[in-house]
Amino acid sequence: MKKLYSLLLVLALALVLAACGGSDDTDASNENEEADETSSEETTEESAEGMIPETLVIGFVPSQDSDTIADTIEPLAERLGEELDIEVQGQVMTNYNALVEAMGANQVHVGFIPAFGYVLANEQYDVEVILKSIRYGSGTYKAQYVVRNDSGIESLADLEGKTWAYGDQGSTSGYLFPANELMEEFGYDTAAELESDFFGGTVQTGGHDNSAIAVLEGDADVATTFDDVRTELEEEYPTVMDDLKILGYTQEIPNDTISVTKELDDEFVQQIKDTFLSFNEDEEMIQIMNEVYNWDEIDEASDEEYQVVKDTYAKFKDNIEL
Repeated sequence: MKKLYSLLLVLALALVLAACGGSDDTDASNENEEADETSSEETTEESAEGMIPETLVIGFVPSQDSDTIADTIEPLAERLGEELDIEVQGQVMTNYNALVEAMGANQVHVGFIPAFGYVLANEQYDVEVILKSIRYGSGTYKAQYVVRNDSGIESLADLEGKTWAYGDQGSTSGYLFPANELMEEFGYDTAAELESDFFGGTVQTGGHDNSAIAVLEGDADVATTFDDVRTELEEEYPTVMDDLKILGYTQEIPNDTISVTKELDDEFVQQIKDTFLSFNEDEEMIQIMNEVYNWDEIDEASDEEYQVVKDTYAKFKDNIEL
């Protein structure tokens, strides 16, 4: 009897311990699930706040020699890094489209990008404009048609059959606005028709200065550039103001932008914005901006200011090969 009693006691004790063990396992499982949920919530919150990269990459496009720009912007990148307490790297892209695509892939976080490039980046990748350039006291500018003074070209109609030089098709003043104006003037429905049926040939030069040089050296008959590209060439070509003349101008174009990718943290974007605006009081920084893009001042900007560019692009967006 004693043996039977002892056996029952052992079985009862085993059942109690098993029950306690199961309770602990359940509690531990519940704790793990709660921890996973908390971790998931924290990840979501961090994601909602946006990102602050270890290295902030700023992209530029060439309006002049790429090597020259790379050297010139280095002190600006260093100063921006000091103010933001983050490493900043300046990167000169091959053209406007390359900058747009790099911002879309979040490989470039801040872009010094012209109006047309901004419109493309905003449409395709939700890139946001935060600042714009001020030149000669204005937030807008015009594109110009540049021809040789001895060319005999006196009007836009005289450009028929001639060779057109422009930087690339992502340029607002180098391509978009002049192409739109000429299409309207001479009744072409697409930019491709304008190039093939109106002009005798086209040359993509990669930069405004290169386009003007192409005309100066006889490789093209007309160049479309920002106003006034000739001043950039006077040191190398002392007689350029006499050798080249301005045939005409387009309508007003919103100035270039400083734009940011959608992934960046909002507070960090505000810091970037405030830092650039503070450069208005820094003669060295403004001098760099002037050397690179002829900026005299940096001002706040909004998407609404670039509606005219969006409307222009919409007229022939399917016919530009970017």
